[in-house]
Amino acid sequence: MDFNELRDKYQTFIYDKYEVDEDLEKIYITYYFEIPGLTVFKPRYEIDKKYVKKDIDSFAKYLVFHIGLVELISYWKCACPKNVIVKAGYLDDDQIAFFKKMYYYGLGEFFYVNNIDISLDDFMHIEVDAVKESYDVTYEGVGNLIPVGGGKDSCVSLEILKNMDNNPIIMNPKQVHLDCCYAAGYTDDEIVVYRRLLDKKLLELNEEGYLNGHTPFSSLVSFTTYLLAYLNNKRYIVLSNEDSSNESTVIGTKINHQYSKTYEYENDFNTYTKKYFGIDITYFSFLRPLKEIQIAYLFSNYKHYHKIFRSCNVGSKGATWQWCGKCAKCLFVYIILSPKLYKDELVDIFGTDMFEDSSLLEIFKELIGDAKTKPFECVGTIKEVRYALSATIKKLDKLPYLLQYYKDHYDMVEENIIDSYNETNNLPKEYDDILKESLKCIMK
Repeated sequence: MDFNELRDKYQTFIYDKYEVDEDLEKIYITYYFEIPGLTVFKPRYEIDKKYVKKDIDSFAKYLVFHIGLVELISYWKCACPKNVIVKAGYLDDDQIAFFKKMYYYGLGEFFYVNNIDISLDDFMHIEVDAVKESYDVTYEGVGNLIPVGGGKDSCVSLEILKNMDNNPIIMNPKQVHLDCCYAAGYTDDEIVVYRRLLDKKLLELNEEGYLNGHTPFSSLVSFTTYLLAYLNNKRYIVLSNEDSSNESTVIGTKINHQYSKTYEYENDFNTYTKKYFGIDITYFSFLRPLKEIQIAYLFSNYKHYHKIFRSCNVGSKGATWQWCGKCAKCLFVYIILSPKLYKDELVDIFGTDMFEDSSLLEIFKELIGDAKTKPFECVGTIKEVRYALSATIKKLDKLPYLLQYYKDHYDMVEENIIDSYNETNNLPKEYDDILKESLKCIMK
């Protein structure tokens, strides 16, 4: 369906309210979103009470309201109404500006793939129909909440920080997530899990041809983990987003599949939470100083995760989470690990030598920057992909198809990027020292 046609037909989106209910075992959160003339959406969250150390007070409900402000974008995008009316809670002008910016840049890929050309000022008008409330809260947190996605990055954070006061946290846990936590030494009692349940009406609309596409999922993680950190008296939310996530997906633009993983968003979120939440919880990425290639070098030493971790989005949709071996994510992970693990160890992980697969050539070109865009996936920079390929080629006498193609058509990268460290980050000094110490094993 056409963007402008949908906006003309469905001009309003309403964030009506949220409800928090509980029984002896769980906390249930339900959001009520409406597109008049189309449908009402009721997405839900479930939190097991065994992971919660305090009651749902008025401040916790204020945080729940904020989760809804991020959740709504998944439902707004099906028709992209011009006007958003927020009835569930109060926002001032600066808060509105924060969310509009996050929506707009977080939807950059969605706008791009749906051929939507619209400005930050024009894509959405937010109106608030609610009275401001005050919250009196005291808080003192300790320790870390570490989101776990199942990929190599969060495994590296779990491994390096495993001697600290941590709780891994997982949204919609699969066995892969749990196995990564077990490999780091955590038990079920230490792993915080919660569930996000999409309204099936959204999936039905997608099938009918309403607009669909990527949304800023990591911003949802930021607000949901903030609530869980508060309910569990945690001091830090420790992400595993790397320096490489700051590179745009569409070269020469600000369109970035990973916008809500960027340092810019991390700073915006911390500025927002300090001003509007005012408690001692800090959100930062432990791996922000590093490039993907450095994380891969670290991960190559952590053998106990190698047969467990997964980050293939295609393969995650099956009964068991597998590497599909045909997508950009699989190929990127294969490349970035290849300087240390090619060939036998990588083939053991992926079940095939992806460098011999000529059908992956076009994806390969996207990863090395020989295309209009990088893949719309969480992948590293063009430079470090070329670095990893160059480093692997130098080790081999006989080259598989993709490596031979690279050697025949592109320059080898000679610059050493393994010793780099981005000092522009939000790491507390203790964590900065721990990370620098851990890097000694790859800088020899």
